[in-house]
Formats: sequence, structure tokens, C-alpha cells
Amino acid sequence: MAAAGPWVIYNEFKENLGKKLIDLSADSFKAILVASTSNAMSATLATATYATVTNELTTANGYTAGGASVTSSWIRSTGTVAFDTQDISWTASGGTITARAVVLYDNTPATKYLVGYMLLDSTPQDVSISDTNTLTINIANVFTLS
Repeated sequence: MAAAGPWVIYNEFKENLGKKLIDLSADSFKAILVASTSNAMSATLATATYATVTNELTTANGYTAGGASVTSSWIRSTGTVAFDTQDISWTASGGTITARAVVLYDNTPATKYLVGYMLLDSTPQDVSISDTNTLTINIANVFTLS
């Protein structure tokens, strides 16, 4: 299980949310894995869209480029509300999956806006999952409003 966290929310996501370009209740979301050389690990990307992400893992060893769908939800607690998604996992098949971070993006609009990223290891170091093992990412409270 990987859960280094915390989530880093892209500055452009905040602007896109204010412009109503993202619907956190109705849109569908996906999570992708990126290598240590990816530009995705910067909250100040000039254009925070899926198309601008470099060094996403390629389709191989149990990972499919474009990522995997996640179901999002709002969790209410006393005085706060959190945007959350289900945990996500990939099982290595035919080789090792090695990644540095997971990136969450809105898959509904054609532009596919990025939401945020989370390092898989707080050091930070790459996380490698060998053949037949499963990488499960605990996606807990992408962000909280209070």
C-alpha cells in the first residue's frame, strides 16, 4: 500500500474550479502513474492538463497509459467536507511497475484538467512493484474544505 501524501493541488485546478470548468460532483476522474522525471510534480504547471504531463508510465507490465478510473465522493464530517476517491491499484504482470507519483485528473472535459498529485514515497523515492504483486494507492481526502 502506498500513501505517502499529502496531495498537492495544482494552482491551475483552483482557477479552473472557480471558472466552473470542473464539476467535482458529476465529472469522472482518472489516476495515472508518472516516473521521477515527470513534470507533473510541480503545483505551478503553466498548463495543468493531461496532455501536458510528461513521462507517464507506458502501457506495460500491468499498467495502461491513460490510467484507471476512480469513483469520487464528498465526505462530510463536523465542520468539514472532503473530496475523496476510492483507492486504486495495479497488479504487475510480466515485469515490474516503477513510479514516483500518482496524478489525479478530470476525464470528462476534452481538456482533461489535472487536479493534483501525490508522491508514492515521502523520501521521495521511486516505488517498485515486482511481477504478480499489487500496488494499491490509498487516496484519502484529496482536499478538505472547512
